[in-house]
Amino acid sequence: MGAIINASINVAKLPKEKFVKGKDGAVYYNFTISINDDTRYGNNVALMDSRTKEERDAKKPALYFGNGKVVWIKDAQGNSGQIMLAEKEVTETVAEETSDLPF
Repeated sequence: MGAIINASINVAKLPKEKFVKGKDGAVYYNFTISINDDTRYGNNVALMDSRTKEERDAKKPALYFGNGKVVWIKDAQGNSGQIMLAEKEVTETVAEETSDLPF
């Protein structure tokens, strides 16, 4: 399965002490990305700080940096297409309200 996700983060929330210098000299930051089936305001993706095992064991809350949504997905059978969650929900609602139309 493949997917494309559009997301935004608030870079001001990134704790500078968690930046990692790579072997190539570039600076990296490790994220955790969560994809949910349910949406809130059209978003079903959350971006948060990758916590260490010690931080998870100490029940330190995750730092949320931003959110996004899945906009394209390819399933296991190779079918692909754009995902339009908000538009799909609206279309289903309109179809239910106008189901008495003769066409």
